Amino acid sequence: MPISSRPIRSCRWRLAPLVLALATAGLARAQDAAEAPLQLRSATDLKPLPRGEANKALPIILRARELRGRPDIETVAEGEAEFRRGGLVLSADQLRYLHPDDLAVARGNVRISRDGNVYSGPELQLHVQRFEGFFLQPSYHFGRTGAGGTARRIDFIDEQRAVATGATYTSCPSDGSGGPAWLLSTDKVKMDFEANEGIAENAVLRFYGVPILGAPVLSFPLTDERKSGWLPPSINIDSKSGLQFSIPWYWNIAPNRDATLTPLLSAKRGAGAEAEFRYLEPSFQGAAQVHVLPNDQLTGRARHALNLSHEGALPLGASFTFNGLRVSDDAYWKDFPRAVPSITPRLLLADAAVRRDFDGWSSYARVHRWQVLQDDSARIEAPYDRSPQVGVRGTQRFGDGFEFALETELNRFTDPADGRADPLATTIRPTGVRWHALGSLARPFGTPGWTVTPRMAFNAAAYSLDEPLAGRRSSSRVIPTLSLDSHWQLERDASWLGRDVRQTLEPRLMYVNTPYRAQDARLAFDAAQRDFNFESLYAENAFSGVDRVSDAHQLTAGVTTRFLDSATGAEALRLGVVQRYLFRDQRITADCTPSADPLAAPDCTPLTQRFSDLLLLGSTNLSRRWTLDGSIQYSPDLKRTVRSILGARYSPGPYRTFGVTYRLARGLSEQLELGWQWPVYGRTPAEAAVAGGGECKGSWYSVGRINYSMRDSRITDSVIGFEYDAGCWIGRVVAERLSTGRSEATTRLLLQLELVGLSRLGSNPLQVLKDNIPGYKLLREERSMPAATRTYD
Repeated sequence: MPISSRPIRSCRWRLAPLVLALATAGLARAQDAAEAPLQLRSATDLKPLPRGEANKALPIILRARELRGRPDIETVAEGEAEFRRGGLVLSADQLRYLHPDDLAVARGNVRISRDGNVYSGPELQLHVQRFEGFFLQPSYHFGRTGAGGTARRIDFIDEQRAVATGATYTSCPSDGSGGPAWLLSTDKVKMDFEANEGIAENAVLRFYGVPILGAPVLSFPLTDERKSGWLPPSINIDSKSGLQFSIPWYWNIAPNRDATLTPLLSAKRGAGAEAEFRYLEPSFQGAAQVHVLPNDQLTGRARHALNLSHEGALPLGASFTFNGLRVSDDAYWKDFPRAVPSITPRLLLADAAVRRDFDGWSSYARVHRWQVLQDDSARIEAPYDRSPQVGVRGTQRFGDGFEFALETELNRFTDPADGRADPLATTIRPTGVRWHALGSLARPFGTPGWTVTPRMAFNAAAYSLDEPLAGRRSSSRVIPTLSLDSHWQLERDASWLGRDVRQTLEPRLMYVNTPYRAQDARLAFDAAQRDFNFESLYAENAFSGVDRVSDAHQLTAGVTTRFLDSATGAEALRLGVVQRYLFRDQRITADCTPSADPLAAPDCTPLTQRFSDLLLLGSTNLSRRWTLDGSIQYSPDLKRTVRSILGARYSPGPYRTFGVTYRLARGLSEQLELGWQWPVYGRTPAEAAVAGGGECKGSWYSVGRINYSMRDSRITDSVIGFEYDAGCWIGRVVAERLSTGRSEATTRLLLQLELVGLSRLGSNPLQVLKDNIPGYKLLREERSMPAATRTYD
């Protein structure tokens, strides 16, 4: 059974590190296997050590307590004999070279050191030019991984072929009962570097003496070149599908094309399959993934997911991109969360675009359509489809510092429901065609310490709407805007809390004047009210998109101060405050209802509050152990906080981090989030190194994140687990709970065994921990694992 090497796949197990070590132990050239994403590579990307005549030209250094010999017959070095050539160091009690046979014989404490790896044994015999010979009872240790092993014998057939007998590999010392905690052993390993193939007979991986992986025959690549074959099996457990077992098969179609086919079996849902195809050509690249369940035993129907991506070059300097994700039914995102790789799992986009750039401008044509996964308990409103979207945008500088910007588009908006009536919908949304143009002319003035930018802008749009009851209706409007934006940046050297710092003071004023224009409240193809933050308070329009333009006569004032470390420039403290003042009522607001007369102005609740809410922010890492940050939105009218985010993280050292975040949106939500990685027993690797006690062994770590809704008095999402570091292996048990509704959740159990220096087996929780726990640190960095066995999600 072949074992594959694949650039991006989790839970991989390969024998390549062992074989490469054995080959190097025989003085053969070691191949540094590098696992990378699918890519085109040239021969100049790899630079091996010199071989052949170039290797012979390297100088030789020979040392010993005693040197003797007979010209053209033999040379003998005895007593701490040492031979150096390039990066190779060979030492032995006795070195003997027989000139007529071109035979080098090393006996007694033979030791070879190369590239941080050490190999030793009692006897080595080698015909140098033919590279033919043997190494008896060699042992080896790899500095990069801290792992090694032994072999009864290695026979070198020639420079490209070798056979190792009775080889083992482990990163564990003896556990006191006669063997290491985990051990990879094989009866025989045949290596053919010319064919890039290794064949191991009766390879078995044992964990505390229990065989956990093995096969009568295993084939594998000897370099970083990929090879077709089976990947290690994967086991997943979740509350929706139960126990799931899969075993991928990797197909190395060509250097720039590959595929992975994965049969899978679910205890609750039955048999299914996953497939992935990737390609990389000089002018285009892409991938396709499919997940199929022919007969879901829980639902009684077939289910599937398809994810496509492609990007490439077109004639005349244009480019094309396509991304599409589609699933078979509304409940797919709940039942198969791993098969829906989207940050919006209920809104799935299919997007095709053609683009061409020229002289600071770009023209584009695009079609995108949404699939909306509805849930009766929590309905969502789908964005409009655009079929098509055609436009041109760019900027142009001219004259004495003038800047002109323009975006013009033609969009046809359709409803993703495709005419299917939604029984829970309360309104019928209009569809139709919109042309718009957004333009501006600005002239910045200033020096490195300040800038003042007057700007004139306009928002023009014309509509041809398909009204369900009134038929086709057309309308148009042009809304101008005048603004003046000014920035200052003042600096001074200061001393604060005994530290030399550079303090900045950065005030900003922005004036905006936009006249009132009546706008149809039903038009919201891409309009939405901006979130209240530092960026939106300085925006000219209170709405994103094109369809809604807020009338404004306002001044926004804010100031930020920062304290920077004088030596490193790192930010130690940031404080900011900003507020907006309205000179007149704002008549176009988010609270607008359409008028009965389509030509009449909408009925809006005007914004009469002269001073906006006050927004404050702050962040600091004055102490290396503490990081504090927060933002507060304070209402002067209510005289209370209406929204706030406060966070603190305590990190006294590696593998120790604890964070808490409080989020409040008054009247909507109130959440408390905890995240941590903390040792609960034993010493961390850093502590063991400082104490001089070697590796940390038998150390337990608690990891987790809990999101608690104080408004609903329940835990919404959570990740809780433990990691056990035994020094040469790491065990992880992580439970993840994802809320999929007010009374629904999906729970996953992730189990992983990491054999340090070899590979990781089981379901991989590392990405879950990295995504959910700020400051999370791997117990073993990626570089501690052989390149050929690194695992990725």
